[in-house]
Amino acid sequence: MVESVLISLDGREDLANSVIENINLNKKLGKTVSLDYVNSQKFSDGELCVDFQNSIRGKRVYLLSSPNTSDEIIKLNLAIDAAKRAAAKEIIPILPYFPYARQDKKDQSRGPIGAKVMVEMIEQRGATGVITFDLHADQIQGFFNIPVTHLEGKNVFDGYVASIYDEDTILCGPDAGSGKRVKRMKDQLGKFHDISINYVMLDKTRKQANVIDEMVIIGDVKGKNVIILDDMVDTAGTLCKAAEVLMEAGAKSVRAIISHGVLSGPAFERIGESVLSEVIISDSLRKADALELCLKDYAETKCIKIKNGCSKIKQVSLARQISLAVSAINSHSSYEGLKKERF
Repeated sequence: MVESVLISLDGREDLANSVIENINLNKKLGKTVSLDYVNSQKFSDGELCVDFQNSIRGKRVYLLSSPNTSDEIIKLNLAIDAAKRAAAKEIIPILPYFPYARQDKKDQSRGPIGAKVMVEMIEQRGATGVITFDLHADQIQGFFNIPVTHLEGKNVFDGYVASIYDEDTILCGPDAGSGKRVKRMKDQLGKFHDISINYVMLDKTRKQANVIDEMVIIGDVKGKNVIILDDMVDTAGTLCKAAEVLMEAGAKSVRAIISHGVLSGPAFERIGESVLSEVIISDSLRKADALELCLKDYAETKCIKIKNGCSKIKQVSLARQISLAVSAINSHSSYEGLKKERF
């Protein structure tokens, strides 16, 4: 039987420990997985180097990383290469946040397809499979020639939606492309929580990146507690504008559930001054880093809007879903089957 080891690459020890705990404490998830570490070095010119602390020969190696910077992308690829040269039997990156996923097609006539570039880098270095979470576009899975275990937001956030649900609660898709996401959550709530919930959609036109021209609501939100479902919040301009439009149309409250909290630039300040009651994100990215920057900005500026933005953001962990995916691979069983057990 192949021994499995989980290695955190870029400061995700908190998530790695939670995944290990989920697997090792639940006998239904099969054999245990050990936690190991990688040594990394950055030279004075910025060049990176990595090596594994212990032997990984013949092992199934899971590399946990959320590479949203160029250095982290390079570090991931160096680690895959190092694992291959150290004779690992299998190399499976766990990427809760997949970099360049927004570039899933050519948006300009002479532009790249960034997601495809990332896939080819990972595959060519020697990855034998990948686990990822809530891709910006489902079709990115088709870029891969290796097995992809794609974790969906509905399995992470449905419990939270169920916990706050009342008869006035409805879901909201923030754009035309979010229909599948909203429908999946609706079906999930009906199947596992016996909740019948309606939804509305927003139709928006965008003049340029991060700038919305117009939003139109398809459906009635008057007197409703609206939950916006989306895959990513970056500068939060679109999200805050959507909340404003919904409240102006008579919504009782608006909150958002977002898979990936990128939270860059003015995001915290915008959320802080917005009509949003709260923003729920996963831990696909390191919220601690974003909050640290946020609180630093607040200390320097004393801007109450930034502080309010920090207080509105809450986090739900991916540890359980990742542990199910890892266990399914280790036991050669069905990930879908493990999900259905709901333990």
